[in-house]
Amino acid sequence: MEYDNLFARTELLIGSEAMVAVASKRVILFGVGGVGSWCAEGLIRSGILQLTLVDPDRVAATNINRQLPATTATLGELKVEVMKRRLEEINPQAVITAIPEIYSADNTDSFHLEQYDYIIDAIDSLSHKAHLLHTAARSGAILFSSMGAALKMDPQQIRVAEFRKVRGCRLAAALRKLMRKGGEMPHQPFLCVYSEELQENRGRTALPQAGERESFRKSQTNGSLVQVTAVFGFTLAGLVIQDIVNRI
Repeated sequence: MEYDNLFARTELLIGSEAMVAVASKRVILFGVGGVGSWCAEGLIRSGILQLTLVDPDRVAATNINRQLPATTATLGELKVEVMKRRLEEINPQAVITAIPEIYSADNTDSFHLEQYDYIIDAIDSLSHKAHLLHTAARSGAILFSSMGAALKMDPQQIRVAEFRKVRGCRLAAALRKLMRKGGEMPHQPFLCVYSEELQENRGRTALPQAGERESFRKSQTNGSLVQVTAVFGFTLAGLVIQDIVNRI
């Protein structure tokens, strides 16, 4: 099978030099759920060839409404393994590394963040997210992060801003509060995808399914829609590609 034309339309837009640059970059993505899974898809379909996926979760029924790896056929499977199969089907030349682990302060060194050109944060746990943002900001890589995508219905309200300038997002506010309490903000500025929209849950709270992390069982479950989470993810992928092209 010929793969020469996989990215012909992309190259037509950004040029051959940029395509070479895109293919050379190493990207690590933390979280392949409602936001991260679509980000991974966008990166591979844009020509990224070296992508590491980090997520400990298995596909659950409650993921199906918004997460790319979630179907009735993949229930119970590791999300990173489902994503790896899909992304390799899109481009068999891509090198996809699947790491079924949760990021934490205890294992941060095992990810060797200094080896990557881009680090993308799409995780939910507040403490782990804060630690990743601090560590990634000191790694030398370019960092992009997703703020909260739940309790939103309107993808037209999705925006991009530097972390300190994000307003109207409860997750960003909680992160900044936690960081100020610890006495330190991230070493370098970084862009975030966020939305100021805030809806309320109108239905009953669904019980957690097998495969969902314990941290979610201990916190409120909020509703979300694929029309929003996917745009968050694709916006993150777009930030990476735009940054590469702009540096040519």
